[in-house]
Amino acid sequence: MNKLKLFLENFLVYGLGGVINKIIPLIMVPIVTRMMPSSEYFGVNDLSHTLISFCSAFAIMGMYDAMYRMFFEKEEKENQKKVCSTALCFTLVTSVVVFLIMLLFKSFISSYFFGGKEYINVVYLSAIATLVGSTNSIIAAPTRMQNNRKIYLLANIASPMLSYAMSIPLLLKGYYLIALPLSGVISGITLELFFLCLNRGWFKIRLFDAKLLKQMLLIGVPLLPNFLVYWLFNSCDKVMITNMIGIGAAGIYSVGSKLGHASQLIYTAFAGGWQYFSFSTMKEKNQVESNSKIFEYLGIISFIATAFICSISYIFYDVLFTKEYLEGFIVAPYLFLAPLLQMLFQVAANQFIIIKKTWPNMLILSAGAGINLILNFILIPSLGIEGAAIATLIGYFVSDIICVVVLIRMKLMSISSKFVFSAILIAVFIVVWRCFMSSNFVITVLLAVFLSILYGILYRGEIFTVISKFRKDEYKN
Repeated sequence: MNKLKLFLENFLVYGLGGVINKIIPLIMVPIVTRMMPSSEYFGVNDLSHTLISFCSAFAIMGMYDAMYRMFFEKEEKENQKKVCSTALCFTLVTSVVVFLIMLLFKSFISSYFFGGKEYINVVYLSAIATLVGSTNSIIAAPTRMQNNRKIYLLANIASPMLSYAMSIPLLLKGYYLIALPLSGVISGITLELFFLCLNRGWFKIRLFDAKLLKQMLLIGVPLLPNFLVYWLFNSCDKVMITNMIGIGAAGIYSVGSKLGHASQLIYTAFAGGWQYFSFSTMKEKNQVESNSKIFEYLGIISFIATAFICSISYIFYDVLFTKEYLEGFIVAPYLFLAPLLQMLFQVAANQFIIIKKTWPNMLILSAGAGINLILNFILIPSLGIEGAAIATLIGYFVSDIICVVVLIRMKLMSISSKFVFSAILIAVFIVVWRCFMSSNFVITVLLAVFLSILYGILYRGEIFTVISKFRKDEYKN
């Protein structure tokens, strides 16, 4: 199959499932916030997700990526079943251990993450969600690795619909603290049981292989610090805002991040098809060139999308949310671009995984995370929630630059000068937007359109090439 077609098909189909899974909660945010009496309740709910993502990193221990890498190492089905079974046995044990640790330290977690011991019930639900979510990621993996697209798509539609079908009645009855976490747990358990019935043939305890586990750990464990660093990037700012400003400010920041995290739709679509594409084509002769082109194309898409988010941010929050949350509009563009920079980092850093050297990822991400933390301490007291968003964006920007420079020197990547110029253009655009026209819809839209046209001119050759390839494929079919 044509590599471009393979990538786009997986991007659209698997990505669409992930997008639907993300877009339903995004649509529900204005409804949910109006049903809650204050921003503190939404802040607690979002911090529950922060806690779950932190603990899940320890529960999974990089095994999901190692499972993907080793699954495509050999085509024999028996070996692939060994990979799946070994990954599940290991993850099941680590998930139970993490679950028990969360219960043991429930009082400390409640005080540190949520700002008070009255939130212990939320910790209980977060512990269960961690256990379910960590094992579910492994159990659901064979569906994606076999390219069972329709099933994956339908499951991702059903899960959030089920969750909100249960949470809305609970919110109406006044269970503001536990409505969303509890419904998320029930939905997660339902989804896990579905995939367990579907993929049970891939998991057999007798197929557990200690030698194979050692190989998988050599790939997965070095990735654990990467996931922790991602957590520092994406979630630590909420904990710091809670402790430095208050949980109400964390709630406003969380709502502000929702439009920003609309980029997660792009990121999720990318991630849904990327792993299958990258590992199934990793032995191609022109793999470096293909990977570099994907990096640039996704970068340009990210820059254009960010420009338009800057344009609509103020009017979006002014129309859909109460005045209590309007302040969140200012962080949206920063937090929209940040996950896309994370996406670009993963495209580039995937080259390290392919050559089975994952430790550079950790060092590079750690440098960016360190800058993020330092800037958080400096900017949050002076700029409030905007300071946290700026710190996150700068941290990812630094990580991307370091990663690309290292890979270019290793001859594992190549970047054109016009892409560097494109990155400078979006940086200038954001500065101009923030300083002069953050609430001016018309002018910023016109500037975003102008920027898009300029990018189109810069990459007109690549656009014509992609169009011609699709036309050739259609003609052959």
